[in-house]
Formats: sequence, C-alpha cells, structure tokens
Amino acid sequence: MNPEEGAFFDLSARTKLRIRGQDRQRYLNGQITNDLGKVTSSRGMQACVLNAKGKMDADVFVSEDGHGFFIDAEPDLRASLQPRLERYVIADDVECEDVTAQLSIFHVIGAASLDLACECRLINIDRFGVEAREIWGTAAQHDELFEAIAATVPFYDREEAETFRIEQGIPRWGRDLSPEILPPEANLESRCIDYEKGCYIGQEVISRMKMSGQRAKKLVGFAGDVPMEAGMKLFQIGGEGKEVGWITSATRSKRFGKEIGLGYIKRPFFPNKFKLDGRDPNDVTRPTVRVEIVDLPFTRGNL
Repeated sequence: MNPEEGAFFDLSARTKLRIRGQDRQRYLNGQITNDLGKVTSSRGMQACVLNAKGKMDADVFVSEDGHGFFIDAEPDLRASLQPRLERYVIADDVECEDVTAQLSIFHVIGAASLDLACECRLINIDRFGVEAREIWGTAAQHDELFEAIAATVPFYDREEAETFRIEQGIPRWGRDLSPEILPPEANLESRCIDYEKGCYIGQEVISRMKMSGQRAKKLVGFAGDVPMEAGMKLFQIGGEGKEVGWITSATRSKRFGKEIGLGYIKRPFFPNKFKLDGRDPNDVTRPTVRVEIVDLPFTRGNL
C-alpha cells in the first residue's frame, strides 16, 4: 500500500507543550527558526529550536487554537524541551505547560471527509512531505477518534510510519537529527527556516551558512539490495579507508522492493548513484554492505 493514497498515524505519544500569555508570539518567535505568522487556527508548521551555535535542540511542529500555541515534538524530548524554552523566559508574560498526557493527535492523509461525532481541533499540516489533516482531541477521546478515522482510511503503525518517513526523506529527531546537526545539513531549509523573520537563538550561524553556501555534511538517501543499519560507517570504494559518511536510518521498503536508508556524507559531496561501502564499526567480521547515493524522496524513478 501507498500511504500517500490514504493513511492515518497515531502521534499521541509525542511531547506536547502549550504556550500561553500576552507575550507568547514575540517570545516564541525568538526561539524558533520559522515565522509564527504562518501559523493559524487551521494551519500548523514545522520549525527548529537551536542553541547559540546554530545546532539543534529540537525539531518541533507548532499550531495554535486562538488562546495559545501548541508545540509537539518526539517523546524523547519531553524532559529537555520545556526547560530549554523556559530558560529564555525573563520578564515575559509567558507560561509553558506540559500537556502531553492530556491530548491525542491523529495525522490523516487522503481522507476526503471524516465523520467525527466529538468536538476536536482540526489543522492542516505537512509532517511526511504530504499535505494532511490533523485531529487533536483529548486523551479521553482517543479510542473514539481512532475508530472513527479507521472507518475511512487504513491505520499505519509505528514501524510502517517509520518506513514511510524514510521513503519520503524526512529526517527525525533521535535518528537523523541530533544536537550535532545544523538544520541546512538536514535539508530543513525549505520546511523549517524563514530567512526574512526577526531574530532568534542561533540565527547568526544559520544566516552565515546561507551567505556562504557551505555545509560540512548533508543528508542524502541510500539504496541497496542488502539490509543496512543505522550506525554503519561509509567509505569510498577503492579509497584510502577514510570515512566519508554514515547511516542514520534504515528500512526495507516493500513499496519499492529495496533496502533504503538516510544518512550523511561529508564534503566534498559525491554525485547521486555514487557507490559506497557500508561497514559495521562494532563488528569487523560482518560483510560489507554496498550502497549508492540516491535523490530524496525515494521514488521508482530514482531507484
């Protein structure tokens, strides 16, 4: 099956923060790489939260309900994201509340209409490189919403969602995104960065990267016929044994009949279809995996 033709995902486990207070827009705009002016009660957006060196503290999605902003992020960020944001609340009228346990999130692709009996918040958002609708309800509404959506489109579990994410070339926090990554290195400029907005933490570094056009590494796709694994180091075939990249995510794509993955290659960058050797640094006896660099997102035309 192709999720782009219709699917829904349960994202209720994600970290969820609510930002309220009279200064919430000015304050939050100073913390994220994208422009909050793009967010409405019916549309959300993706952004990054950076440190002063321009490296990532979090990859987030932002929405609002007219009374405050909602930030959602990977579950692993629950312990660190709220303290990171509150660190810069000085004399602002801003309240940051963890509402993770209070809310459910369902991400729906391809459903023309949904018969929802309960009251919930609906927004348009792109998480997988595909325009979709999102349903935010209370935790108590979770099962009711799940059944209502499942009557219209098929459910994709966590493993299937991960495969779809990789097929779409979308980096994920904890896999392809980490505190060592600068957003342009992960191809996040068009999705997460607004170069015309006001100042935010880390902006100077990101602006310098845009002006120079330089980056030390970049996120690319890899494809092969043998399973690859996150953590594999990549070496140029016939080279001098110098590491030129690494794999961060990997899966078997039934849709394309290929082993595919995401990862980084270092400068100087290699052209697409360039072949590399993937090796497990923790098991030198394991056979080498041959992979080639592929355009993102993955399609039948580039595999």
